[in-house]
Formats: sequence, C-alpha cells, structure tokens
Amino acid sequence: MADEKYAKTGIEDFDWDALEDRNIKKEKKNAAPAGELDEKYDNTLKQVAEQEVIEGTVVAKNNREVVVNIGYKSDGIIPVSEFRYNPDLKPGDTVEVYVESQEDAAGQLLLSHKKARILKSWERVNKAFDDQEIITGYVKSRTKGGLIVDVFGIEAFLPGSQIDVKPIRDYDVFVDKTMEFKVVKINQEYKNVVVSHKALIEDEIEAQKAEIMSHLEKGQVLEGLVKNITSYGVFVDLGGVDGLIHITDLSWGRISHPEEIVKLDEKIKVVILDFDENKKRIALGLKQLTPHPWDSLDTNLKVGDKIKGRVVVIADYGAFVEVIPGVEGLVHVSEMSWSQHLRSAQDFLKIGDEIEAVVLTLDREERKMSLGIKQLMPDPWIDIDKKYPVNSRHTATVRNFTNFGIFVEMEEGVDGLIHISDLSWSKKIKHPAEFTKIGEKIDVIVLDVDVENRRLSLGHKQLEENPWDVYESIFLLNSVHEGTVTNANEKGAVIVLPYGVEAFCPARHLVKAEGGSLKNDEKASFKVIEFNKDSKKIIVSHTRIHQDEVAEDKAKADNENRKNMDDTAKAMKKINDSNERTTLGDIAALSNLKDAMEAEERK
Repeated sequence: MADEKYAKTGIEDFDWDALEDRNIKKEKKNAAPAGELDEKYDNTLKQVAEQEVIEGTVVAKNNREVVVNIGYKSDGIIPVSEFRYNPDLKPGDTVEVYVESQEDAAGQLLLSHKKARILKSWERVNKAFDDQEIITGYVKSRTKGGLIVDVFGIEAFLPGSQIDVKPIRDYDVFVDKTMEFKVVKINQEYKNVVVSHKALIEDEIEAQKAEIMSHLEKGQVLEGLVKNITSYGVFVDLGGVDGLIHITDLSWGRISHPEEIVKLDEKIKVVILDFDENKKRIALGLKQLTPHPWDSLDTNLKVGDKIKGRVVVIADYGAFVEVIPGVEGLVHVSEMSWSQHLRSAQDFLKIGDEIEAVVLTLDREERKMSLGIKQLMPDPWIDIDKKYPVNSRHTATVRNFTNFGIFVEMEEGVDGLIHISDLSWSKKIKHPAEFTKIGEKIDVIVLDVDVENRRLSLGHKQLEENPWDVYESIFLLNSVHEGTVTNANEKGAVIVLPYGVEAFCPARHLVKAEGGSLKNDEKASFKVIEFNKDSKKIIVSHTRIHQDEVAEDKAKADNENRKNMDDTAKAMKKINDSNERTTLGDIAALSNLKDAMEAEERK
C-alpha cells in the first residue's frame, strides 16, 4: 500500500515508518496513566449484575425488535414477540428486563423481558387474585375447552364458559387478541392459573341489575324483549336484568308451549308479580294484563245447569273441561259413571272431546267448578229391588278380585259382591282367582239388596242344591272310600274322594301298613273319622284302616282264645263234678256198713 501511495504522490524518499513512530510517541506522551481512562469511562455507566431483574427504558421499536437502554455501555435488544401482551408499547416506556449476560461473544448485552415477567409473575398473579384486580393478557392459542392466555408471562387457562356470558361457538376469533381478565382460580402446587373475561361482564351486569332492582315494585308494568323461550316459560330482558314469565302466567287458558303466545325478540308488556333482590329473580306475568275469564262467565249459571265444554287435561282422578277460554271445571272420575268399581278417567274421555255435563258445584270467589257426566244418565239404583229381587238369578261380569270375594258388574253402575264362601259348596278356595278370571261371565243369585249403601250380596253356589245334604248319607262315620292324595305337606294332605269331594288327612294318618307315607297322586282307601256338615269338613285316615284290621284280627284271636278257655273250664268242671259224686257215694256206703256192723255188735 505504501508503494502504491508513494507512486501516486510522487514522493520517492518519504519515510512513512518514521512518521508512524513519531505519532505513537506523541500519543503516549499525551496519554493518561494506564487504566485511568477506562475507570473514568466505567464510572459514567450503570453497574449491572447478571441474572438480575432491573428496569430499562424503551429507546426504539420496530416490527421485530425492541431496543432497551438500562444505562449500561450498550443497549439490549429484545424480540418484539415478548411484548405481544402490550401492543401499545412505545419509546420512552419503562419495562422490566432480566440480564442474561453483560455481553455475548459479539459484545452484545443480552436482555429478556419474558424472563423478567416470569420471575415476578406469581407475585403479581397472587396479588391480582387477592385484590380482584383487572389484568390484561394476550390470547396465545386455542386448546381443548378454551384458550391459553399469556398473563405476566405465565400461561393461564381461559375456559370457554368464561369467555362471555353468551355461549361462544368459535374460540378462534379470540386468538392473537389482548383482553382484560380476572384471576378466578390459582393452584399453587401445580402452578395453574384460571382467568375469566366473563366475570368482568357479569360484574357490569350485576351493577346494572342492582340499579334496576332498586326501582322495581310489585304490580309495575314494564316493556321487555323476549330473550329466550323454554318449555316452562319465557325469559324477558327488562333492560339489563332478566325476568321469567312462567308458562302458567302467559295465558288464562291452557297452552302446550310458550311459543303459542310469544315469539323470540318480540317486544311485550309484562307486570311484575314478585322479585327477590338477593337472588336477582323477577317473576313476571302476561295474562294478568287482561281481564280474568271468570269475570265474563255467565252470571245466570248455577248448580244443576247443563253446560258444554272441551276436555283439555286428563288425569287418573278426573278430567278438566274448558267451558270458556280460561274457565275450567273438573269432572272427577267418580262422576263419570254410576259404577262403583275403580276405573280411570281415560276409560271414559280423551283430550279434545266435546262433552255436555251438569254443574255440581260453583264457587265464583275461589274460581272453582265441579262437573258431572253420570247425572245425564238415569240412576240404575232407582227401583233396584224390583230389577234384582232376592233369589233372582242373573249373569254378571267379573270385574275385580279381593281376598274375601269377587266384585261383579250386573250392569253399568250396578256392582255386587260374591263372598268367597259363597262360590262353592265343596271346593276349598284360597283365593277367588282360582275359581274364575276377570272379564268372564258368571251366574249369580241375589242374596241381599242394600239400597241405602248401594250394595248387592250375591251367591254362586246357591244356584245348586247343597250337596252336603247328600254327602251326609254317603260319607258316614267309619265308612271307607277310595281317594287320591293331593297337596301333600308336612301337616297332611288333601284327599279327593268320590264326587270331587275334598277331605283332609293328617300326616300321621297317611302312614302305610308296610311303613312310609302316601305321596301325591297315590290312590288308596281312606276311612272317615270325622264329618261336620256345618263347617263342610271331612277328616279321613288311611292308617286307621290297617290299624283297625290289626285290632280286628287281635279281637278275633282274643275271642277264639277266650272261647277255648271257656270250653276247657267247662270240661274241668264236669270232671270235678263227677269225681265229687263218686267220693260222696263211697262215704255213704261206708257209713251204712258201719251202722250195720254196730247193730250186729249190739245184738
């Protein structure tokens, strides 16, 4: 370079090296002592330590970087992405930064705003939670069930239900936006933070509600907007606070759904029925703004009059009939038919039926009316004793069973009872269901008529003669009959005798001659050991038969032995009598001989 320069200037003998040496000596002569200048320079700069959080001032900002001056010998450069939560950042603003390194390999000061925020974030988050402070956060991304929000450098969770008071379907529209939040939950153990934007809206709404509620009065008429319609009522926006019109307060008449009366977004006038300032509940009415239908009911209508109407509701206990819109009367199920057995209102009427009824009760003050249908038909119990005299025979329909008998229907409105004891002369019946079925026809005879209590006592067995009069002559005491064992148990068994008559055999009387007891379906002979016509009871025994045979054989043997003994006794007596006569004769002869001898001696 020196040769080129020398050639250009045309100076051939200039000593450039000597000039450089003189300049160096001059600089050294004027220079301060070693290190003095560096010390003076360093004293003009701020002392910083690495891994420390300090404040700095924004000196410049572009789309990629933010330049921050912390009073050090060089400025730090921070990616603008670390300030996304604060889009209004501008030169001159003070920010907190974390000193990562005083200089890197290139001599550049390394700063981080994000790390500075993280180090102090938990302190700030907890303080915001405790003070219910409104904070600003940056929505970073969408996640399952909500959004991820950058709050003080911490990733917080914003549930979808906490975004707005209204349901949000598209969460993506909030990504990359800066919003205000409240910290609603902190899990210190897992370092989880939950925030809510909805809470801010609700606070505003609550303030509006409190203001509106403070001016409400019962009976006040307001205009509102139909906000929501449900199956049970209508929600009306009264200008910041919602009220509910229950479906029963929409119309004096019955309706199936509120949509029959109002439409969504419709402006309507409502009256305040009640409200609770603590619970922020307001009960509204719509029908109350129109006259009550009972006020327009015919003033001449009275008990006993006939009236027409339409069935609007049916329950098991009765049916409600609308006589004019908004005015209903109840037809109780007991007033639908003269029948006494239990039935349901659905057996007589269905919704939409146009019917005629008789007014049974009418209370205009209480706005209640009861109606009857059966009163339009003749009472079947009039002259009942003439239609169904005692001992008359009829065919009835089985309607219901009880443990004590069968209820039958003679005709619509006329029921009777067959007691279980009047079903059969001979068969033992534990429950009426064993004898017949519901809906079947059965022949009956009238035993008694109770007009006052509307009761008929009926019999079935009385249609035939009492077979026990005949059984009395057949099943005599100690008579033996063939029978079949049924229903055997530990107490005994039922024995089916001829003519279908049932008897009872105690367990100890089922024992066979060869041992063991008779079982079900076995046929054997049985002896009648008890017969009671009044209680219709026959007791039989199988065991008694072979016991009696044994006793009879023993008696025969005893009689034979007794006869033999008698014959022996008679023979012995005869022999004894003969011996006795022989001995006495001998004595007489000897006596005569003695007398003769004594006479000879006297001579």
